[in-house]
Amino acid sequence: MVIYTYLHAGANVYYSEVETLAEKLPTVKPHFFTTVPRLLEKVYEKVMNGGMEQTGIKKKIFFWAMGLADQYEYDQKPSFLFKIADKLVFSKIREKLGGRVIGVVTGSAACPLKIARVFSAAGIPIREGYGLTETSPVITFNRFTEGGAMLGTVGMPIKDVEVKIAESDSEILAKGPNIMMGYYKEPEKTKEVLTDDGWFSTGDVGTFVTNNSGNKFLKITDRKKELLKTSGGKYVAPAPIESKFRENFFIDQIMVIGESKRFVSALMVPAFPELEKWAKENGVTYASKRRIGGKSKSTAKVSKYS
Repeated sequence: MVIYTYLHAGANVYYSEVETLAEKLPTVKPHFFTTVPRLLEKVYEKVMNGGMEQTGIKKKIFFWAMGLADQYEYDQKPSFLFKIADKLVFSKIREKLGGRVIGVVTGSAACPLKIARVFSAAGIPIREGYGLTETSPVITFNRFTEGGAMLGTVGMPIKDVEVKIAESDSEILAKGPNIMMGYYKEPEKTKEVLTDDGWFSTGDVGTFVTNNSGNKFLKITDRKKELLKTSGGKYVAPAPIESKFRENFFIDQIMVIGESKRFVSALMVPAFPELEKWAKENGVTYASKRRIGGKSKSTAKVSKYS
């Protein structure tokens, strides 16, 4: 669908593997690109690592600018200090992405709020959209116009599409000409998600929030089937927790678990290259390689700190 949109606009379209993206961006100098949040997380990690490698006043200026970025809101008018941060730090981040990016569209998974905030503050507007294959696929998206986007949401419904929240369980329901006719030769499965009057059950849980312009935006809180219930009867939404933890560039992957357990836990895969750099800088001993199951794995021992 995005490719059709680009073609309709008469844009040149380029493709890249993640591994070679850093090399191609300065050559292509794109105005827009479409990606998944994980790629943005990787770019963010590289930006932060670059800042960590700085020393003295340069390092202090970098993290001062990042502090300003953490407070950024869409449509924010740049202050004098923000303009200084843009000149000294944010402009260099834009150059790494080719220097001409007008906007980035992301979807398929929740984009961590910190990632969207920092990139947008750096003059690389992040806009998140939402939809499913059954909805052709867009239901909502954040616009690039003033007042048309809100951080932490997946935007406003597209033209001719209605969205409402089910009163019983807060499931997101959608209706419009973009909704599928049904699953091929599976009428029973179709009835499970599609009512006779055209309302489609997305399987996602959400709510509507309002921005300063008075526009209503859809905020997804979790997947209905992914909600877990502890043995004490408490419901927990893992997605927001996982998204928040992934903002930390020491964490590569995380999965929150706790179904029918007494308490909620998380399985984490550290970002070992970043962890090893931290260990070196802080004088913590670590083993760079370890044999696990016949394969070499990077590990780091950080027992000096909790």
